[in-house]
Amino acid sequence: MSRYTVAVLVNNQFGVLNRVTSMFRRRQFNISALTVSETETKELSRITVVFDGEDVAKQQLINQLYKLPDVCSIKEFNEDNSISCELLLLKVKNETDTRDEVRSAADAFGAKTVDYSKGYLMFRLTDISRRIDDFINVMRDFTILEICRTGSVSLEKGSTTIRQNLNL
Repeated sequence: MSRYTVAVLVNNQFGVLNRVTSMFRRRQFNISALTVSETETKELSRITVVFDGEDVAKQQLINQLYKLPDVCSIKEFNEDNSISCELLLLKVKNETDTRDEVRSAADAFGAKTVDYSKGYLMFRLTDISRRIDDFINVMRDFTILEICRTGSVSLEKGSTTIRQNLNL
């Protein structure tokens, strides 16, 4: 089984996200990350989906997505043709005996302290998924209070854009 990242450019309309994600559900793909936002124009939204599956089933899914009336374009990404990242906010208990270790670990990963109090430290890290996983695993040695993580966002390298393949 392989992991895929696909961006779907859609009309920014009520119910479109549900119709797109229903396609994944009906084909029994497990979505591991999902991000949605308006694009450079308010008329379009971009849905980035990270999921696991087989190549043949993935291609069938993409073909079915193109049949949805609100789907304008689809782009598949991989490490060679794109830049991807995600955002993590992590809150850890602020304990006197581990504070220096926690901060050293955060510094090693390039995590920024975004909030600090007597009871907790909060860090922000923007990086590739694997590095975020690694940071979380290191922080598990301490008392993690809360984790909030976005899905992956991806843009194709080079001058081409997802809008150049509009399916209108």
